[in-house]
Amino acid sequence: PRLLPLLPLGCFTLLLPPPGATDFSPSLDSDFTFTLPAGRKECFYQPMRKEASLELEYQVLDGAGLDVDFHLLSPKGETLVFDERKSDGVHTVETEDGDYMFCFDNTFSTISEKVIFFELILDNMGEDGQDQEDWKKYVTGTDLLDMKLEDILESINSVKARLSKSVQIQTLLRAFEARDRNIQESNFDRVNFWSMINLGVMVVVSAVQVYMLKSLFEDKRKSRT
Repeated sequence: PRLLPLLPLGCFTLLLPPPGATDFSPSLDSDFTFTLPAGRKECFYQPMRKEASLELEYQVLDGAGLDVDFHLLSPKGETLVFDERKSDGVHTVETEDGDYMFCFDNTFSTISEKVIFFELILDNMGEDGQDQEDWKKYVTGTDLLDMKLEDILESINSVKARLSKSVQIQTLLRAFEARDRNIQESNFDRVNFWSMINLGVMVVVSAVQVYMLKSLFEDKRKSRT
């Protein structure tokens, strides 16, 4: 999928893409993973049709706190969704004609960058209806066939829907696995760091104890003579 460039801070209310900017291709299912630097906000546009459906799911895979601010705006500039400091979310809206804008905001963080995964699922975009019209051109004159082409089309659409759902679930499972792996690696680094600190403290304490015990058994009479 093609993405819009990063919007500068303070331009959140900008609804129309800048000249020459690109948007997502009108596919039914798109997913993307990107890195959002600390103190930055990144916005994307998705053109939609009237009476279609836009489903958006996002997850923060890596970064301190695993949280981000999320905004979804309608073509009229109305705020449809606002999530504050959340690690994931799923939102579905019925759309109208125009460009929908959604933003991921990490301006509250001054140090940690975030790795964010999101997936777009578009329904009723008009492509399936066109496919059915194409099929109908071949239906004429097939009354003598035992199986109608409409039944074949229905079966194909059912298989297509189930395969799309399987791909979606696998994509989400990969995102969950990536987030869990990042958490485990972060915990592993913390355990190693504090283990080395504890080991260093134990060595220092042992050396001090040996020195103190040795000083108790020294013959101080020799030093006086």
